[in-house]
Amino acid sequence: MSAHLQRLIQTSTLPLQITLSPAASRSYTSTPPYLTHFPRLSHLPLLLPRLHAFFAPHLIDPALARDSEAWFEYQGVVLKWGWAVGLLFDLHGAAAAGVGGEGTEGFQGAWELTLHYGDFPEERLVRLDDGGRVVWDMFVNAVKEADFVRNGSARAVMGLSLGDSEALWRGVREHDWDLFNSVNAKLLAPPGLTVKHVPIKFYLPAAASTASTSQTLPEGSEPQPGHIRVVQALVPLQMPSKQPQTLGTALNSVLPGIFPSRRAPLLAQPVLHGAVVPMGANLGELGRVAGFADGFLHVVVAMLG
Repeated sequence: MSAHLQRLIQTSTLPLQITLSPAASRSYTSTPPYLTHFPRLSHLPLLLPRLHAFFAPHLIDPALARDSEAWFEYQGVVLKWGWAVGLLFDLHGAAAAGVGGEGTEGFQGAWELTLHYGDFPEERLVRLDDGGRVVWDMFVNAVKEADFVRNGSARAVMGLSLGDSEALWRGVREHDWDLFNSVNAKLLAPPGLTVKHVPIKFYLPAAASTASTSQTLPEGSEPQPGHIRVVQALVPLQMPSKQPQTLGTALNSVLPGIFPSRRAPLLAQPVLHGAVVPMGANLGELGRVAGFADGFLHVVVAMLG
């Protein structure tokens, strides 16, 4: 069952409709959009080569059709390179689709994004290079961070051979999950090391971020659209009572204001890979089968009501 769930997660795709920004288009009429199904676990920079080829004939300046000039936007929100496209949708697209608190697995239609060339938002986004090094560095640093959280050191990932390190990234880049899993298994259960914690991050959109604090925000300082608060804590595999850690006990420990109960989602629900996850789910098992490619569980907090 665990292997089946892992396969479903890794092969899940999201329909995308990508439109060229009118400011970059040479056409007075709308440029045809690019339609695709893209893996939820993948990252938008990996789609850019196809988009450059598709949109270059429509650009005012075709020389801008390169990674270092490209960036994505959704309803005024600049999308981060280092977050998987499935996480980005669960954070930004789900509410607009009307599926936020119920998960996004029932979403119908395509997520509509805008691709820009030029006028790069330097203050909000890291500029990519044209050789793919920036994306690679983001991925490797995230994998190292997850490994450190999991084991208390990054020995497992640092001990990978060059071939394994390249295969791990190639598996993500080419959506070859068998190749990816053959290396990732060495990180999830490293020989000679004891797994101590579950790598996990909680993502609170503006409404959840406000609800999680008892402080009154100064006038005019309300969270802006697209504002995301990321909460991270060391969550051990077991509770002090030696009972297995569940998602509910972790949420109650880290975000008690939003999750006052360990068993019932009273104010918000945890969403992972577009699905609402039961509070009683074993956190260690989730970490093994439902982690993102970087090794983390990226859990979106969706407010109820």
